[in-house]
Amino acid sequence: LYDQYGHQGPRGSGFGAGFGGVEDILSHFADIFGGFGNFGFGGGGRRQRVQEGDDLQAQLTITFAEAAHGCSKSLDVTRMIHCATCGGSGAKAGTQPSPCGTCGGRGQVQHNQGIFVIAATCPTCRGNGRVVKDKCTECRGGGVSRHKETVAVNIPAGIDDGQTMRVPGKGQAGPSGGPPGHLYVTLHVEADPRFEREGDDLLTRYELTFAQAALGARVAVPGVDGEHEIEVPAGTQPGWVKVLRGRGLHNVHGRGVGDLHVQFTVAVPRKLSSEQRRLVEELAKHDPEKQAAPEPREPEHDEEEGGFFFRRKKKKR
Repeated sequence: LYDQYGHQGPRGSGFGAGFGGVEDILSHFADIFGGFGNFGFGGGGRRQRVQEGDDLQAQLTITFAEAAHGCSKSLDVTRMIHCATCGGSGAKAGTQPSPCGTCGGRGQVQHNQGIFVIAATCPTCRGNGRVVKDKCTECRGGGVSRHKETVAVNIPAGIDDGQTMRVPGKGQAGPSGGPPGHLYVTLHVEADPRFEREGDDLLTRYELTFAQAALGARVAVPGVDGEHEIEVPAGTQPGWVKVLRGRGLHNVHGRGVGDLHVQFTVAVPRKLSSEQRRLVEELAKHDPEKQAAPEPREPEHDEEEGGFFFRRKKKKR
């Protein structure tokens, strides 16, 4: 319409009802879409919006057991809160901030260039749209004060190393009484030498003696919720994996529980007594596989309760 009819295009085409021109139409678009960065389209002024305070970041270290079961930790933070005397306005009791005379309360000053309007933050009110003439004696017009407090961080079971939690409303106070930002806490989980973690699954290794592997045994293996007894069948080979379903970690989003994979190794003694050596030599004489050594085999599959523990690509969170 502008190309066809010029500056009065909408009116020239009969489209002008309720609009004062191209600038007025585009200002309505700016209201709908929240402006166009630092370039606005003329007409109506910017609507004053409540601004949220800045966010804070913190680090917190927890043990593997605390991550597995969930816990509540205390975190000391120092942040800016609204002044208790003026409620964050910065004005003296009984008074209110006045609209800025430079920007008319918009928080921005504008420079017209054709149909475009270049907006900049008002130098007088610094974008607040209001100025404090009679300042609060407590905060001296700042509207905020420094405050130290202890924040409770409730950590869910299954949290992983490097994940970040949000504590709402524990960031910096918003300007002019605006709502506070949030506190983001990045968790660091200490390693447990007994386990390797892959998502919600855990791997632990258990060393059997030669006799236990050959004859079978009942052993207790570690888990996050205590020890678990496992029946080791006779003839267990090194690398055999037993999977205990539902004995891993809770999913941090509440989507079930992982598994515990127990991988068995067989210890070969470095030194033998004379009696032990005699018995091993006697065993070797009766070894049915002595003449034909078997080909190396993959760890046996646990038909009853699962399969191998294998490395999976970590899911993106």
